[in-house]
Amino acid sequence: MTPSVRLGLLVVVLAAAAGSLFLWSPQRVLSEGFTSDNSPVWAGLGFVLVFAAGTLAFFPKPVLNVAAGVLFGAPEEVILAVAGTTLGAVLAFALGRGLGREALRPFLKGKMLAALDRRLTRRGFRTVFLLRVVPGVPFPAVNFAAAFSGVPLRSFAGATALGVLPGTAAYVVAGASASSPTSPAFLISVGVMVALTALTLVSMWRSRRSATAPTTVHSVA
Repeated sequence: MTPSVRLGLLVVVLAAAAGSLFLWSPQRVLSEGFTSDNSPVWAGLGFVLVFAAGTLAFFPKPVLNVAAGVLFGAPEEVILAVAGTTLGAVLAFALGRGLGREALRPFLKGKMLAALDRRLTRRGFRTVFLLRVVPGVPFPAVNFAAAFSGVPLRSFAGATALGVLPGTAAYVVAGASASSPTSPAFLISVGVMVALTALTLVSMWRSRRSATAPTTVHSVA
């Protein structure tokens, strides 16, 4: 297939994944499909697969994290949620790398996109990790930005797993302890979410300030 045809196939696959949410809800499957009668191994594997499918279908990740905490508790579900999130991200990365990269490479010649591409290619692990830690960055955008760049899959997967851990743990613990809003676990998880949100706002403010800062021109006498 030509690059354009592969890109069109990528759009169709992602649209189908997102459209499938009209037919099923990851949150409902998690709440109704996993009970104490299930084998822990199969229940854990099923949970990871449903979580990954929901991530790939653009279902809001915080909703899945909170649902995991409400339904199953912590800390086991933190590990499963991170595994499901990472698997969903890797699937999106593989689709983007295999179907869309060649067609979109010519569009990376712009100054901003070229700079992002170089940063992801040269310092892929660090860049992906920082983008995952900051909660305001759209999760799917990082998946495909990395896929269209030269970051290795291993670096992408490792940085994703480590980067989503703080936010995932905060949401899962908040969901698990929501019935006791004065408990230390709930208060700490809310504090982590507030801190991550503050980090997002500071990062956005600094980026905006850097973008609007006037360029100093030194004249030569």
